[in-house]
Amino acid sequence: MKKRFLEAARITKPVGLRGEMRAQLYCDTHELLTDFDLYLGKEHKPVKVTSAAPLKNDMCKLKIEGVNTVEQAQLLAGKMLYLDREDAELPEDTWFIADLIGLPVYDADSGQLYGKIDEILQNGPTDVYSIKTEEGKQLFFPAIPEVLIDVDVDGERIVIRPLEGLFDED
Repeated sequence: MKKRFLEAARITKPVGLRGEMRAQLYCDTHELLTDFDLYLGKEHKPVKVTSAAPLKNDMCKLKIEGVNTVEQAQLLAGKMLYLDREDAELPEDTWFIADLIGLPVYDADSGQLYGKIDEILQNGPTDVYSIKTEEGKQLFFPAIPEVLIDVDVDGERIVIRPLEGLFDED
């Protein structure tokens, strides 16, 4: 079942004295934080991010309307910012990572179940999907058209055709 609220960023700590905060991104870009209505914490309290700037790696600096002191910012440390899925329209052949985690992965030719997606790595030009097998082994495949044949989030399945030797143990 698809979650309505998706994790966009986790506030980690205050930055400076005027209520700015450091946050770890769970979305593609810091710009998304100012483009959409966001919701704070498990209560999904509506908040407005008035500015967001990139920092190193997957971190950003942000400012939430009404948070103007380091003390106010400190109270938000550890809280998650959420995006309402109904507010976001994804391009074709694009999925929310939260919807992919846990999906079973099948072989396009044999129908063999490899396991379930347990992580999406976004370190380079192509995402790499991690499969955890029933035996606990990790398998990795690139999200390229030659390998990733079909993603059916509603049907809860991913179909791949591994490149020759991709899953070999040697």
